[in-house]
Amino acid sequence: MNTKVTIAGVTLNNPVMTASGTFGSGMEYGEFVDLNRLGAVVTKGVANVPWPGNPTPRVAEVYGGMLNAIGLQNPGVDVLIERDLPFLKQYDTKVVVNICGKTVEDYLEVVERLGDEAVDMLEINVSCPNVKEGAIAFGQQTDALYDITSQIKKKAKQPVIMKLSPNVTDIAEMAKAAEAAGADALSMINTITGMKIDVYRRKFVLANKTGGLSGPAIKPVAVRMVYQAAQAVKIPIIGMGGIATAEDAIEFLLAGATAVAVGAMNFVNPYATVEVIEGIEAYMRQTGTEDVRELIGAVERE
Repeated sequence: MNTKVTIAGVTLNNPVMTASGTFGSGMEYGEFVDLNRLGAVVTKGVANVPWPGNPTPRVAEVYGGMLNAIGLQNPGVDVLIERDLPFLKQYDTKVVVNICGKTVEDYLEVVERLGDEAVDMLEINVSCPNVKEGAIAFGQQTDALYDITSQIKKKAKQPVIMKLSPNVTDIAEMAKAAEAAGADALSMINTITGMKIDVYRRKFVLANKTGGLSGPAIKPVAVRMVYQAAQAVKIPIIGMGGIATAEDAIEFLLAGATAVAVGAMNFVNPYATVEVIEGIEAYMRQTGTEDVRELIGAVERE
């Protein structure tokens, strides 16, 4: 039984990875999860300089998930290189570094710093507000997405995964723009913008007013978007958004994803990733599936 999948020439032992921002850089979860079991560890977003993030409160529970407005707080790329990458090198898992920035130059600086490091792929978070465009996210306009993708591809030594925002009118158009600019793969979806109000205090629950909705509530939207993008592009897709069980993960594979990432569920159940991997293996045995790649895009279209 083969569980290996390949994305942009990088072979993962299985199709399950962590979603950025929900697993730190693996150190926090090392005592719960054997990182060798994961297809890949995706780090929390890293910028060229430390980011303080947003004011608190910045996390709220909602029906079927959570809202977060962390603001991509991170210690910066220097700490990642000195502390996190040496830790991850100990394990037989692929390392994907998620990159954030406020300008194209910010992203390029991190991409160049990581050029000679032990990093297998780069995941570019284009849901960051583009300060030069009045805080419209890079991933919300096809031309801005095309521009940042093509500039990163010129500098990157590792394969480039563009992490798409779902807060757009037509996800297939965004996917095509990233592919046309040279992206090696897509990650989708990032969080959906949401809001919660405390009816007794009559105030916003999050200091930022809005936050990113993640968790099981967004899964049907994520599956639909992955399917639409898979119909529009030929590059591999890493599907994510509300995956809690193996069945959830298999839905994404059938919709056209080559791999999947487990996110919010890590906060609820630190063993979630390994349980999803074991569940996929059990499903393959139960259905007589010899190779996990047989599942990719295998949903009946009629």
